[in-house]
Amino acid sequence: MSDIDLNLLVALDVLLEEQSVTAAAKRLRLSPSAMSRTLKRLRDTTGDPLLVRAGRGLVPTPRAIELRERAHVVAREAKSLLSPARGTFDTASLVRTFTLRANAAFIERFSVSLITAIRGQAPGVNLRFAPKPSKTVEPLRDGEIDLEIGVIETNAPELMIRGLFEDRFVGVAPHDHPILTGDATQAHLASCRLVLASPNGEFSGPMASTLQALGLAPPFYTVVPTFADALRIVAGTDHVTIVPDSCLPDTSRELESRSLKRFTLPVPTRPFRISALWHPRWNADPAHRWFRESVMGLVRAPEAGLAQAPESGLVQAPGAGLAQAPESGLVQTHDTD
Repeated sequence: MSDIDLNLLVALDVLLEEQSVTAAAKRLRLSPSAMSRTLKRLRDTTGDPLLVRAGRGLVPTPRAIELRERAHVVAREAKSLLSPARGTFDTASLVRTFTLRANAAFIERFSVSLITAIRGQAPGVNLRFAPKPSKTVEPLRDGEIDLEIGVIETNAPELMIRGLFEDRFVGVAPHDHPILTGDATQAHLASCRLVLASPNGEFSGPMASTLQALGLAPPFYTVVPTFADALRIVAGTDHVTIVPDSCLPDTSRELESRSLKRFTLPVPTRPFRISALWHPRWNADPAHRWFRESVMGLVRAPEAGLAQAPESGLVQAPGAGLAQAPESGLVQTHDTD
């Protein structure tokens, strides 16, 4: 179609509607002479005069009458196809399944609130919480996962990233454990029976940094898949665990109802950021925008009790250059092609 000029389609639609070169030129913001040249090109392209002189005006040929309605429909569709999406997005009529990948602690804390919020606005939407055995980015790239919540441990250059909240590790022990009497020391913590959570039995990222700062190193007494497992064991034994503050109940009273107490780790440890990640294929999609903003709004709400990540301190995939994304508070690494 290298010899087809789609601009002629718009001109044909306007000319057949106005049946006047001057009026068509005014609508298309062209000079009358330019519009006359366009009409000549249309005649050459279609092999028909299209508009012919009748007194002081122009009248359509039978071929023009035949083309008029089709030209209008196709021109309108072409304009819609090549224009930004318009109109109000109706969540109530949305029918779609969104897949969210997050660790078990996030799902335990936010799943009920998120399901309630989503159902209230979009009853036709289904949520699928995907397991997180690894942090590979391929499911995001392939469209299998719509949104991921977690610590950024990827150098994928194209992912859209938004910081949600700051987290840090704290100690948790049974309410009558000796480590809770006085200030905990590194030596005291190292002498405890520890239970730590790791989905694959290995420790990396913020957990590895925290353990290193505390002078602790594998092997530990007990290793379990999730933080919830670790807390369950601590509640029924004399073990001590180290978990992100975000996976604990909002109030100390609720934690104490499980016969547990938190304590400050003996060495200051660096906070780490929890972020939302998604593939740029979804960035302009109204449904996905609504979904991700619903999730991020819930997590960042004051009642969530989490320290919000500063908008000006947004994170990026390690080693990647940043370019501002069109959405407030977003960063995107440079496109690869």
